[in-house]
Amino acid sequence: MSAAPIPFDIPFDPATLRYDDRGLIPAIAQDHATGEVLMLAWMNAEAVARTVEGAAVTYWSRSRNAFWVKGASSGHRQRLVELRVDCDRDCLLLLVEQTGPACHTNRRSCFYTAVQQGAEVEIMAPIS
Repeated sequence: MSAAPIPFDIPFDPATLRYDDRGLIPAIAQDHATGEVLMLAWMNAEAVARTVEGAAVTYWSRSRNAFWVKGASSGHRQRLVELRVDCDRDCLLLLVEQTGPACHTNRRSCFYTAVQQGAEVEIMAPIS
C-alpha cells in the first residue's frame, strides 16, 4: 500500500520536516550542474526557512551553536538552486551553485579522502 502523493500546490513548511532530538536535520550540498557531493552540514527549522526565503544557504553550526551562512567569511558561497526532501522527510538535499571551494580545507568537496585497499588516500588536493 503506497502513501498518498503530496500535492504540489501547497506551501512548503519547514515544520513538516522530521528533526532529531536536538532539532536538527542533515543537509547534503550537491553541485547542481555536476552532481558532485560537496559537503554535509546541519540545519534547524529556522536555517531551512532562511535558506528557502533568501537563496543564500544557511546552516546551523553545532560547534558554535549559531547560524552559519555558507561563505559569509570566506566568500565561498552557496546559492540554492533547489531544495529536495527525502522520502522520510528527515534529510535534505540542497542543489547549489558553489562559488569557490566548499570545504574549509580549501578543497572543492569535503569528501577528499577515500579508503582504497584498506588505506586512507587523499584524492583531492586543495585549490591553489
